[in-house]
Amino acid sequence: MENTMTFEQAMTRLEEIVSLLDSGKCTLDDSLKLFEEGTKLTALCAGQLKTAEQKIVKLTDAAKEEFSDRLGEDMGEQLS
Repeated sequence: MENTMTFEQAMTRLEEIVSLLDSGKCTLDDSLKLFEEGTKLTALCAGQLKTAEQKIVKLTDAAKEEFSDRLGEDMGEQLS
């Protein structure tokens, strides 16, 4: 598994793993290996989602601050 795997690629592989495990055709050893891979992919996806969330919060806060600053400037101009 690569760290460069996209969220979508990781989710697709997770779906494959779930399907394989649900089939009941895997040996115990194979099931454990698939479970381990799935756990790593889940952590990867969680990390990518957290990073995306942090970016959204940062962008939203910056936009709010800019809007607030502009609103204050507009009000100052109108009061002058």
